Amino acid sequence: MDAVTPETMQETKPEIMQGFVFHEHPAVVPPLVDGRETKRHKVMIAGGGPVGLAAALALAKYGIPSVVIEADTTVCKGSRATCLSRRTFEIFDRLGVLDPFLEKGLGWTSGRSFHRGEEILRFDMPHNSDQRLWPMTNLQQYYVEQFLVDAIDRHRDLIEVRWGASVESVTQHQDGVRLTLQTNGTSYAAECDWLIASDGARSKVRQELGLRLNGTAYEGRYIIVDVGVDLGWPTGRLAWFDPPSNPGRTMLMHRQPDNVWRLDYQLHPGEDAEAMTKPEQVIPVVKAHFKMLGVDDKPWHLIWSSTYRASALSLDEYVHGRVMFAGDAAHLVPIFGVRGLNSGFDDVFNLAWKLAGVIEGTSPTSLLDSYSHERHFAWRTNIMHAMKSTEFMAPPSSGFRLMRDAVLSLAGKHPKLRSLINPRQTSVIHYADSPLNTYSADEASFARGPAPGEALPEIKLIDRDGNEACITAQLLDGFTLLSFGVDGKTQGAMAAWAATAVIPVATIAVRATATTDSKTALSDPSGRFAEVYDAAPQAIFLVRPDGHVCARWRSFDADAVAAALAKASGADGSKQSRAGTIKVAS
Repeated sequence: MDAVTPETMQETKPEIMQGFVFHEHPAVVPPLVDGRETKRHKVMIAGGGPVGLAAALALAKYGIPSVVIEADTTVCKGSRATCLSRRTFEIFDRLGVLDPFLEKGLGWTSGRSFHRGEEILRFDMPHNSDQRLWPMTNLQQYYVEQFLVDAIDRHRDLIEVRWGASVESVTQHQDGVRLTLQTNGTSYAAECDWLIASDGARSKVRQELGLRLNGTAYEGRYIIVDVGVDLGWPTGRLAWFDPPSNPGRTMLMHRQPDNVWRLDYQLHPGEDAEAMTKPEQVIPVVKAHFKMLGVDDKPWHLIWSSTYRASALSLDEYVHGRVMFAGDAAHLVPIFGVRGLNSGFDDVFNLAWKLAGVIEGTSPTSLLDSYSHERHFAWRTNIMHAMKSTEFMAPPSSGFRLMRDAVLSLAGKHPKLRSLINPRQTSVIHYADSPLNTYSADEASFARGPAPGEALPEIKLIDRDGNEACITAQLLDGFTLLSFGVDGKTQGAMAAWAATAVIPVATIAVRATATTDSKTALSDPSGRFAEVYDAAPQAIFLVRPDGHVCARWRSFDADAVAAALAKASGADGSKQSRAGTIKVAS
């Protein structure tokens, strides 16, 4: 299969990218009457990138049908967002799409940073024997999208991807959303009960509703380049500050599948971003970098390039009437620490179970406010870390640059300074102040373990057949009542309560010793669950559909668990909806 040469390198759709073939999807206009689609939809999703595709799959887990609107007719071109977090892989597992990601992706745990010719930092991300997934996995975005499209093909009864369709206008009315779509020169109206806007940083839906992102756009600008070369190096994050090959630049390197290496490098002030993506400008930068690394004898070629500017921007609210925003349409974060796409997956995994509850009538619309509350908090947490990395990578002032350069020059001999260089990779968000949390009287007795709002830590347990079973892989689509060391009477009471709960609740019982009891699926002979979760016998954890803990107790109390479930599902009526209508159709 022919490689893409520098002469053909462009962001505008090469057919082959280092072994990956892009397939065109037909653009189809649905049946129309008087310029209007004949069918009204439960949910439409504007934007068929990875976040929109994942949203459709997440809704399908609850039996909610959706239509994805995508202006392009293929998956994206270029590596784009290439680093996927452990949390994202847990979400893929819950969506039933994990296997191809595990097979193709390149996992990694560590990174190295250099100042000029000196190594000044080696870091390792949290990773121990409890984990089944890598802290980070590299995979080009076109693979990510293709694997999600392949999964959607298995759910054609619930998901339609409408390729080649673009959004022209959006208006809201009391019980739904009206869109004007355009396909192959044909404009038509479509109606839906709910709209998820995942249509990217330049969101047309956001523009139509008169909304704007607020925050900070940084001066640092970067070129992103995919290079085809077999270096034979391990996977990990490599960073150079002011390398001798390209003085004054900051450069990053990541290994990707198919012998593709991703390079990100900073533009100098005054350099024209568009001009600098051209092969005649990219080749000398890459060539000098490879010569410095001593690999200039390796055959290599350019595949794709683009530009990037660091931004920390967000909508103030992610729910506006019957329109919900996710991914880059809702917020932007700098790439450092790889929080952009990963946070988008977390957005829709947070949103899907709440929207499904509203559609099914088991939760009030006010539950959607918690999506906005939690995910805006996540954005603030993400930028708190990402901004530190961004300002270090691209100092915003001469004074900051002097301080940064002093740290770089001293870090090799003074280890305490190295924490300032750490890229602060993404981590799972703890929704400590979520309105869905319940803090019981037992909370103070827990010295550690997953507190309300925190995602379940991974632990390897043993199933009834003696096989390894990780706790995050045991969760089902709804709420879960997780217990440790309960007796048979309590286990029966829990099962009876769960069977009559208005909101579906699954029960998972963990025992300290191995068991063949058909009612007890998991055991903790190593004691790791008890240690990490601070779970003395009789401990109970109520877990949300997205894997975050709602509440925990030292013993089972049906009334207390029912109250916590009502609060977590929005059924307690304690919070009124703040979502308003932005545009009302006449």
